[in-house]
Formats: sequence, C-alpha cells, structure tokens
Amino acid sequence: MKPDPRSIPDMNQVVGSHDIVFITLDTLRYDVAQRLYEAGGLPVLGPRLPPGGWECRHSPASFTYAAHHAFFAGFLPTPDRPGRHPRLFATAFRGSETTSAHTHEFAQESVPAGLAGAGYRTICIGGVGFFNKETALGCVLPGMFQESHWKRSLGVDSRNSTERQVALAIARLNELGQQRVFLFINVAAIHSPNRGYLPGSTSDTIESHAAALRYVDGALAPLFTVCAARAPTFAIVCSDHGSAYGEDGFRGHRIAHETVWNVPYAHFFIDFNGTTP
Repeated sequence: MKPDPRSIPDMNQVVGSHDIVFITLDTLRYDVAQRLYEAGGLPVLGPRLPPGGWECRHSPASFTYAAHHAFFAGFLPTPDRPGRHPRLFATAFRGSETTSAHTHEFAQESVPAGLAGAGYRTICIGGVGFFNKETALGCVLPGMFQESHWKRSLGVDSRNSTERQVALAIARLNELGQQRVFLFINVAAIHSPNRGYLPGSTSDTIESHAAALRYVDGALAPLFTVCAARAPTFAIVCSDHGSAYGEDGFRGHRIAHETVWNVPYAHFFIDFNGTTP
C-alpha cells in the first residue's frame, strides 16, 4: 500500500542514507498536470504518484526566483487545506510553527548548504533564466550549490532541453561514486515558449503546455532508472508556479491568480535495486 500523500517521512532518517533529487517543473499548472495524470498521459511519473494523482498545493510565490528562494529555505509548496503542515526541511529560526520531529532542521541558511554540511555533494542543473549564471541575478540561486551547470541547450530555447538536463545529471551521478548527492533540476521545457511541443501550434496554449509535460515525463525515465541503480533515493517533484492562458483576462505569471498559485506536488521513494542500467 502506498503511503498517505499527506504524510511526511522522517527526514532525519532519510538524510544521510538516501540520495535526494528535487525536480521543479517550471510553470506547470496543477489542473493540467492532474488532467494528464487522470488520462493516463504520464507513464513515467504517474505510477510514482500517490493514489488519485498529484497533490494540489499553493506555491509560496508567483514566479521562479521568489519561489525557489523559499524552496531552498525549506518552504516547499503548502497543502491547499487548513492546518499547520510540517515541512520536510527547515533552516532553523525561533518560532517556526511548521517544524516537527520528522523535519530535518539545519543551522545553515539554505537546504543546499545544510545538505552539504551533512556530507552531500550538491548539484544544480539549471533551466530557466534565473539559473543561467550570465548575470549577477542569474548567479544567486545556482550559487547556493557546490556545483552548478547551465547552457542554452538546457534552457527554454532548446526543444530537447529536458533530455539534455537528464543526460548531464546521469553523467554527474555516475562520476561521483558512492557519495550521497543532492541533485536539483529546474526543468525549463514547460515554461514559455512551449508551442514547439505541439505540432502545428503557432502560440502557447493550454494544449501545448500539456504537450510539454508529456515530453518531460518521457525524458525523466532514464534518470529514475539510474537513481534506482545507484542508491536509495528520495524524490520531490513539483511546480514552482503556474501560468494563466487568458483566464479572467490574465496571461502569464507573477500575478495572484489560482492558475498561478495552484501547483502539483509529489514526493516519493525510489527503491535501490543495485542493477546497472
């Protein structure tokens, strides 16, 4: 039986014994992700989701830079129901009301720094422009990691960006031997422009948004295979924010609209099978 998707594992048991993989599906809307799950359109991610599919959560911010700052401080998307919801990770501060006995708490200023202090190699594989390291602003988020990677073929300009991000991630995992790894990937493919994933589309639409997710789902398969062969792995897969496609007259994100703040979220374990892929 799969665990209750609303429960959290004891992260104090996970840290140190598992690799940790954190994937943000940049700009993915909850409604689109859930419809695709229900239609059987996610053959890779779908079987790893809890019964019923994605958990609907609220993003802590409406655009990439702010959302990831919150994520890396331990504030992942919040369940869309009342209550004080315990967090997986927390950077220590007085008065935290969402730190529980199962939360792994760090003295350091960020989750990457905390995991580095716990012996992890921290790796960032960037996607959208806030990870491109081409400007001072584009260096802030990658700078939280021991190593970071970005080039245009991993970003929004590349039709095959997720495949290339996964190939790079696999190469780094294979090079690191048995050291525990915190691997973060910001998937750029769903972010605009996503029209290239829907043949004949001349503009970004809900349909091309869904087509981009189908592409990403397939591209992630080799990564999960390698993770299973390498070590027990704890994976977090979620969106940082959604995007409006004309609802109530809104388009894009960095706005307070339900198409932006409702995001899909899941965490799951990848069992170690010790089989060379």
